[in-house]
Amino acid sequence: MRTVAVVGASLAGLSAARSLRKQGYDGRLVVIGDELHRPYDRPPLSKEFLAGTIGEAELALETDDEDLRAEWLLGVRATALDRTDRAVRLADGREVRADGVVIATGAAARTLPGSEGLAGVHVLRTLDDARALRDELTRGGRLVVIGGGFVGAEVASTAYALGLDVTVVEVAPTPLAGPLGTAMGAVVSALHADHGVRLLCGVGVKGLSGERRVDAVLLEDGRSVPADIVVVGVGARPCVEWLHGSGVALDNGVTCGADGRTSLAGVVAVGDCANWYDPRAGVHRRVEHWTGARERPDAAVATLLAGGATEPGVPRPPYFWSDQYGVKIQFAGHAAGADSVTIEEGAAGDRDVLAVYRRAGQPVAVLGMNQPRLFTRWRKQLAAATA
Repeated sequence: MRTVAVVGASLAGLSAARSLRKQGYDGRLVVIGDELHRPYDRPPLSKEFLAGTIGEAELALETDDEDLRAEWLLGVRATALDRTDRAVRLADGREVRADGVVIATGAAARTLPGSEGLAGVHVLRTLDDARALRDELTRGGRLVVIGGGFVGAEVASTAYALGLDVTVVEVAPTPLAGPLGTAMGAVVSALHADHGVRLLCGVGVKGLSGERRVDAVLLEDGRSVPADIVVVGVGARPCVEWLHGSGVALDNGVTCGADGRTSLAGVVAVGDCANWYDPRAGVHRRVEHWTGARERPDAAVATLLAGGATEPGVPRPPYFWSDQYGVKIQFAGHAAGADSVTIEEGAAGDRDVLAVYRRAGQPVAVLGMNQPRLFTRWRKQLAAATA
């Protein structure tokens, strides 16, 4: 294999490039990214960076002594993958022919229809998004966060600490019920009320009002919530449009095996755009977490370099964390597979709890709030039980 193209220059793409060199690949390595920035860390964008406690230098993922011997093509978008020539076509007319391709194009924030061009309306996915939102938050005022997921909750927490008047609007009856289940989703989302942040649940957003700048969020039940700033946090869509017609199977992202292999030989996928097969559950799952983007490229690169002649392993249970209102929230596994959840430490009204999710008596997920040591112990047991 003389040339490998990594399409995507965020954590998953950088991790794949590192893994290629670590596993002995010494050929040409081209990393393509649609942002102008070198790889940077995204989790702090909604927390420390947004609060102004760290700067852009602290977000850098590369180290000073790192030498990947890579060609970086930044600020240019991939538009197609030609399976005949094994070429990645770029928006500026160039193409990169490669023997192997790593797809790591990530996901893009979903927007609110009709909000285009209205000042004061933001999403938060990229460094440029965070810069623009941070500048707005420093002016204070009334913030409405549309979407009570983890990113929305972190933005609300950060804005509250900065002194803004904050309201969170969530269409589901219980925020975070998808990743955490209804019971524990309610426990975690109660942090908003603990700090005087308004949480409006079970109601959708009809639209926004304002001529040049947003002045209110209009709810489907007829209410109007005044707003100087709006953050839309309603999830992300995998960036795979450029792969249509390539022969790479797509379904909620790039359809992959348990080791990142795709339907096209010589092509693997990692990160937020990759819908990996989970042999434990017998389903495909797209994992949008930092640890998945960091860990899974090792298996995908091994598959790529072996020409697919490897036995797929079992991906580690996904792990993610969140910091909200001074509380450290950690979660590992899949709550959707559980038939019971029990609080092993603390009580439902506490903010220092540990809960274990089980299926047929076996642990399938664990949630910790300010319980790092106990969570780590349970996470190890979970990994052993699901291996």
